Amino acid sequence: MTEKQQIIYMQVRIMRLASEAWNLPIETISEIFSKFDVLQYIKSCFGIFHVEGDDAIFDDVTAYLENRGGLSSAGID
Repeated sequence: MTEKQQIIYMQVRIMRLASEAWNLPIETISEIFSKFDVLQYIKSCFGIFHVEGDDAIFDDVTAYLENRGGLSSAGID
């Protein structure tokens, strides 16, 4: 699998985790991730993220969104 494919696979896994954790449809998660450039964030951090588990990556993405007001604007506690 190429690095580009690995990044896309990671982005999709984190979107699915967010959907399950926040009880929101994938479409809503996609909108939040687009609005706050989360997919680009995952891509830019791939060098570090690829050695971490999905839960650690999800925690980092959650903190990223919290710092930008993305969770409160989406009504996520």
